[in-house]
Amino acid sequence: MKRVLIVDDEQLVRWFLERALKRWNYIVVTVSNVKDAIKNLTESEFDILFTDLKMPEENGAALLEKVSDLTKSPKVVVCSAFITPEMDRDFRQKGFYSLRKPFKLEELEGTLKMLDTKQ
Repeated sequence: MKRVLIVDDEQLVRWFLERALKRWNYIVVTVSNVKDAIKNLTESEFDILFTDLKMPEENGAALLEKVSDLTKSPKVVVCSAFITPEMDRDFRQKGFYSLRKPFKLEELEGTLKMLDTKQ
């Protein structure tokens, strides 16, 4: 089973993602900030990281920089209402994926299928 880390300051988003991913047989860990995300990423291996961009304290962009430094970095999906076409292009160049909030369950499922095909 694949392990997923969800990082979002909005409890409802964490709940939605966790519920959907568990239904699809993923092992899910959720946190509400970058500090806890880094702690989890350094202590355990994750296959996929879902992160918001805009969060209090440190933002998702800071997390993305730190993820690149990990020995085994997970596949990254940035989930944000603030993703511009330019940002999306930059994310893809770095090997990241993006979902613009609010997104539908079908979009989430399509992104997961894309991640599965990219080994």
